[in-house]
Amino acid sequence: MALVDICGFSQGNAFSEPALGHEFFNNRDIMVNTQNLHNNLSLAVPPFQDPAMNLAKLQAAGESSGIKMDFDHGTTTLGFRFQGGVILAVDSRATGGQFIGSQTMKKIVEINDYLLGTLAGGAADCVYWDRVLAKECRIYELRNKERISVAAASKIMSNIVYYYKGMGLSMGMMLAGYDKRGPQLYYIDSEGTRTPGKVFSVGSGSIYAYGVLDSGYHWDLTDEEAQDLGRRAIYHATHRDAYSGGIVRVYHIKPTGWVNISNQDCMDLHFQFKEEKEKKFGASGSA
Repeated sequence: MALVDICGFSQGNAFSEPALGHEFFNNRDIMVNTQNLHNNLSLAVPPFQDPAMNLAKLQAAGESSGIKMDFDHGTTTLGFRFQGGVILAVDSRATGGQFIGSQTMKKIVEINDYLLGTLAGGAADCVYWDRVLAKECRIYELRNKERISVAAASKIMSNIVYYYKGMGLSMGMMLAGYDKRGPQLYYIDSEGTRTPGKVFSVGSGSIYAYGVLDSGYHWDLTDEEAQDLGRRAIYHATHRDAYSGGIVRVYHIKPTGWVNISNQDCMDLHFQFKEEKEKKFGASGSA
């Protein structure tokens, strides 16, 4: 028995006909796109006609009346390719405006043994669609008897979110993996943008992370140097960006699959790097 049946959702939900009235369901598009309990590729759309066109008008009206809740999104995630694979590093602080909701948010989603996704933007949007992507990748493997390529997985995600363009999704994610073509890294956002690249950083702290990455990145990094570069870049972002913090997680994707390298609190890293700096430059260099 499905969970929706146990919970009683199969009998009706917030978007059911009794709750919204017969006139609401005269629009076939709305009726089709509110059945996401049985089709996880169809999200429940906002309860008004033509959401992609009218959502912006409602948001503008909310801003003028002062009742709109618009939380700032804050995070720092990064990824880069090098000769030894792909490094992904993230923080773990989840915020809504100035409120810190969690210090232990896991912002790297393990899609399969060779493919990882990062979270930036709305946590619910990113986690939901990463889970849907994991299901689609597994179905592809079962049908074709081979692993899905990173390019194909990123295209699936891009096509899905493009369908909901303008409807309020908030996503800025990276997909990284290792396939027949070697290490691959893609950036995908809620506008349907899909961009391959060597170095990406996403989130409110990305400007600080880029400063470290630009000064230390090159293709011929060793595994240890690459892991340390990703760790330091996230640490410096958490030090300067109030919306980033918590645990610094580092993953390394190799030809044999991904490996979780470290999960260290940014405060521990602060004192570790401070001690290293004092040993190198003396006490005056730590000011």
